[in-house]
Amino acid sequence: MTRQQLLDLYFVDARFKLIDLAAFIDRIERAEGGDDFRMQAFRDALAELGKGETQKARRVLMTFSDPTTEPIPAATTKAACGAWKKSG
Repeated sequence: MTRQQLLDLYFVDARFKLIDLAAFIDRIERAEGGDDFRMQAFRDALAELGKGETQKARRVLMTFSDPTTEPIPAATTKAACGAWKKSG
């Protein structure tokens, strides 16, 4: 497909998703309290989109991923939380 064809097919959907993300950030910023590791990972992922580099989906995914290779002795939660909580 050409760039024009891709824009014709997917622009409105991508626009909707971007507006939805903006609304999510607005709600978070209006709420009381501070950011936690998930919001920091979210902001790091958004920064990756603005870099103008290739493989944006991979780099965004990696901002949420645990890069360590050593297993932990035991799970610390019962469910995934969507972002890696960096230690330190």
